[in-house]
Amino acid sequence: MSLLTPSREAHTHSAETMVPDQSRAERTTSYAVADFPVPTGREEEWRFTPLAPLAEVLRDAPAPSALTWQTRLPDGATVTDLAETDLDTHTLPKPGDRAAVVAAAYATDGRVLDIAADADLGEPVRLTLTGADAQLAHGRFVIRAGRHARATIVLEHVGSAAYGQHVTVLAGDGCDLTVVTVQEWDADAIHLGQHDIVVGRDARVRHIAVTLGGRLVRVNTNTTYAGPGGSFEGLGVYFADAGQHLEHRLFVDHEAPHCRSNVEYKGALQGADAHTVWVGDVLIRASAEGTDTYELNRNLLLTDGARADSVPNLEIETGEIAGAGHASATGRFDDEQLFYLMARGIPEEEARRLVVRGFFASVVGRIGVPEVQDRLMAAIDAELAATPDAAPADAQDAR
Repeated sequence: MSLLTPSREAHTHSAETMVPDQSRAERTTSYAVADFPVPTGREEEWRFTPLAPLAEVLRDAPAPSALTWQTRLPDGATVTDLAETDLDTHTLPKPGDRAAVVAAAYATDGRVLDIAADADLGEPVRLTLTGADAQLAHGRFVIRAGRHARATIVLEHVGSAAYGQHVTVLAGDGCDLTVVTVQEWDADAIHLGQHDIVVGRDARVRHIAVTLGGRLVRVNTNTTYAGPGGSFEGLGVYFADAGQHLEHRLFVDHEAPHCRSNVEYKGALQGADAHTVWVGDVLIRASAEGTDTYELNRNLLLTDGARADSVPNLEIETGEIAGAGHASATGRFDDEQLFYLMARGIPEEEARRLVVRGFFASVVGRIGVPEVQDRLMAAIDAELAATPDAAPADAQDAR
């Protein structure tokens, strides 16, 4: 029994949405703000994003404020002001768009989180960033996990802000690292973030993006491999209400041989003008023999008036791979599944809640932090309780 009934009207996955002739490897990356003109909306990387609310975040000028940080650090983890370290950020992966380069250039706070080599953290690192009064701020954050370290890091964003962010994750050889980024902003917040992940030799990195709040949230996650044998898992859940724009873009650059990647994002939408965007780019270079990769995006429409754009892209330069594929599906509840539950005495509202919880549970359950998992499922329940009294998206237009 399928969870989703495809709906072409609310979902875009056609030749008109696919990436143009330019290879993803040819996109500009730079630490110079001048290399990224203010976007017009005609650029491939900005064509889905509403630009009018972003003028201040994209401006080539310092930000007047910083977010408030709260940290919970188990033994083996330390946080240091970026200016007090010997880290040369210009040797790290470069910004890939206007928002990221402005954030890197004008970060009002910069921090480095270090996980000691061989450390096995018994509890997660918790970092909470809080904004106030929708003030403009830029942040620069670097995570360094030493060789053979094992750790889970939860980076939470709450409050109100117009926030540009550049995050770098350096996973040492053989380490096992989970990074959870939670966007649970107030309704007026704007968040433009770039997360760059470097996977060491034989390292395993899991990056989980959870986006439930904010007026406009856009998170770009880029992954590269520093040696063979690395594994990357990119997971995400998002829930868009009326008027929200939630955008997630991923780029997995397979250059080292015998590496793996698996991407799975799930989203739900409800209300007029709720809009989500998911773009998944995977590049398998000629040198990346033995690559095994797959990406999946699924979107669940709860009411009319919502739109989900889903664009998976796969670029392969060698035939010597273990496997590569992608899939995308968008639609409403399967009527048969609701009927099955309701026929067993479950009220329709409760049946819908159970279906949506099940839809998200496979991803949320992999966070590995029960406290965070329970809070997020409760937040999803609260979103469902506020579902507008609108008819479900009509699947009769599916072709």
